[in-house]
Amino acid sequence: MALVNVAALRFTFSALFRSRSAASDFQVLQIRRSFFMKPVVMRARQPARTENAKTLNRRMQKKYNGTPTKPRLSVFCSDKQLYAMLVDDQNKKCLFYGSTLQKSIRQDPHCSTVEAAKRVGEELIKACNDLNIGEILSYDRNGFATGERIQALEIAIAEYGFLSR
Repeated sequence: MALVNVAALRFTFSALFRSRSAASDFQVLQIRRSFFMKPVVMRARQPARTENAKTLNRRMQKKYNGTPTKPRLSVFCSDKQLYAMLVDDQNKKCLFYGSTLQKSIRQDPHCSTVEAAKRVGEELIKACNDLNIGEILSYDRNGFATGERIQALEIAIAEYGFLSR
């Protein structure tokens, strides 16, 4: 409930019964404007529809199914690590799996995750050559933005012609 100033609500006899006093009519109009007239504000119902990245990714997975000769490259990027998989959707198999956590990729001395992501890309290229894969059907980032680790992986793969920059 709104608080009302009691002093502003006091009317004179002439204001209530519409007598001809010009001063009291002016006061009533002032009171009516301040209490009863509100500005009209028009607002749109909702902002324009923007699609969730995860929803868009699920729809794209339905459209692009990997095969043994042209697999789908799926990349997951957590807060600290990067994971990459070559997926054969027809046979529901993972042809290659690499992450920045693997000891073979991290090696001694330990490297940063960006350098490890580049090494994951190089391992992916070696696996593609071993499996006689000449082309990647689709590149699936799972709705993640292109950060440093994903860019390092993309650069390593694009050098061998699997991704177009």
